[in-house]
Amino acid sequence: MSKKYRVLIGKPGLDGHDRGAKVIAQALRDHGFEVIYTGIRRSPAEIAAAAVQEDVDAVGLSSLSGAHLRLFPAVVEELAKAGADDIVVVGGGVIPEDDIATLKEAGVREIFTPGATLEDVVNAFQGVCEKK
Repeated sequence: MSKKYRVLIGKPGLDGHDRGAKVIAQALRDHGFEVIYTGIRRSPAEIAAAAVQEDVDAVGLSSLSGAHLRLFPAVVEELAKAGADDIVVVGGGVIPEDDIATLKEAGVREIFTPGATLEDVVNAFQGVCEKK
């Protein structure tokens, strides 16, 4: 990776399970990304504000609570309101296959479900950051 990309990993909503998000954050760091982790139970507005403040290339969202159809698009909307719709949003977690198209239509560029490898996730982040 020639450029060191900055990414933010966030856990929107009331989901308190953050092991997966921390594993993704560490994998990205191990591959040369600069990673900001917001912690659990953040609002879409808080995540978007942090992304703008930290001047990130991409935001990775994790949800295991089933609220992804509301929370992921809300982060995309908050970024747009802040004039930062050039920040790419990627999502992952326990997301039914039927919801993936809806999330992509709402502006979430990539979706990862259980079984995705760390290599898949890192490659996707690198790809979306390079295309930004």
